[in-house]
Amino acid sequence: MNKPRLLVVDDDESLRWVLQTQLEDMGYEVETAADGREALELIAKDPPALVLTDLKMPGLTGMELLDGLRGEYPELPVVLMTAFGTIQNAVQAMRAGAYDYLTKPIDHEELGLVVGRALEHFRLVAEVRSLRSSLDSKYGFENIIGHSEPLLGVLDMAARAAQSDSTILIHAETGTGKELLARAIHFNSRRRNKPFVTINCGAIPRELLESELFGHVKGSFTGAVSHKAGKVEMANRGTLFLDEIGEMPGELQVKLLRLIQQGELEKVGSTAPLKVDVRFVAATHRNLRAMIDDGTFREDLYYRLAVIPLELPPLRDRADDIPELVEHFFLKIREKQGRPELAMSPALLPRFQDYRWSGNIRELENVIERIVVLARGEEITLGDLPDFLRRERPAVDMLQLELPARGLSLEGVEKELLTRALDKFNGNQTHAARFLDISRKALIYRMEKYGIRRKAGEGHEAEGE
Repeated sequence: MNKPRLLVVDDDESLRWVLQTQLEDMGYEVETAADGREALELIAKDPPALVLTDLKMPGLTGMELLDGLRGEYPELPVVLMTAFGTIQNAVQAMRAGAYDYLTKPIDHEELGLVVGRALEHFRLVAEVRSLRSSLDSKYGFENIIGHSEPLLGVLDMAARAAQSDSTILIHAETGTGKELLARAIHFNSRRRNKPFVTINCGAIPRELLESELFGHVKGSFTGAVSHKAGKVEMANRGTLFLDEIGEMPGELQVKLLRLIQQGELEKVGSTAPLKVDVRFVAATHRNLRAMIDDGTFREDLYYRLAVIPLELPPLRDRADDIPELVEHFFLKIREKQGRPELAMSPALLPRFQDYRWSGNIRELENVIERIVVLARGEEITLGDLPDFLRRERPAVDMLQLELPARGLSLEGVEKELLTRALDKFNGNQTHAARFLDISRKALIYRMEKYGIRRKAGEGHEAEGE
């Protein structure tokens, strides 16, 4: 392990020698300079880990040296040495950026303590900065891959919304990266140094969701053997991401509404409200407006959540982003699977772009992993692709669409296609989905989106159909 290298600056040659000897005995590598100008020359060649400088020196003083270092080397810790009568000047120097000061004659133990504390402090500062930089890289908006217009429009709105504390509602299909977007919003907000806590409202049994969300006190129910902080309390002063908010039971919707309105929560079994400061980001793949009409989602909660609504586009609407996503996942997965020599021809990319990816980015990543694991040679060929990527899609012009001069609504066309496909198969969702080359889940999502209801008298589909 390399020894930290220190620079001692003092016009007193005997004091420089004493300090150098003591610090080297402590395990440091030490350079010395007789004045501030010599120190700047040494620092310019190779900056040390710490500078220990006298305050009063002929020529460039310790204060002037400090000023110069703060501009050129703001991360370099500086410890000042001063006589007892000039302590006030040392305090002023600390306000100007010095880490600490030592009074002459310098005590050996105090010297070791101050230098050790300074190095540790700046080491931690550097670690935090490095961690923050890695988090920015991992969770920043730039980590959301793609440059298509639909995606960039959402990211621009999300970046502006991140600067506020307003609640955000992300509407998107499963697998599009809702949580990734929520994390990017948090890590670009004023709350970035506070917790980002997630809870999936659809993955926790109804009877446990309230306790997970709000916490409980000891003895509040069978099995509550101790006090427990809920996700809301854990997110205090930070951000709480409520994934699949459409799955939240009605009785909890009331409590969540009160929490958002008043900034107070009540743990299960407690009557004393607890004040919290939380920024809420919610997400759902469901049509909450249709659920409001059905009476399964509260309208007042919807408007509290959707102060800033974001519509994250599905992958089929981002075909221009698919080559970039394929390359990203391919490079990542081949390293993970220990196949760095594996190559993929760009000629295969149109196969990925032509497929509709009903499972969105998650499905694309899983398919690429399957291809990498099962590839026979050192280059992926057409034969290595799954059957559904090898099949040629029928031409669109077979529909013989007439485009009216006054224009048309793309959503209207999609709704009409869905309705006709369902009519063609007497409401059978599985058959209609297969006909449209989408999954049944994607079909149901679109039916909810456009408010398409099954007609009375339609046959019930078997669960496994």
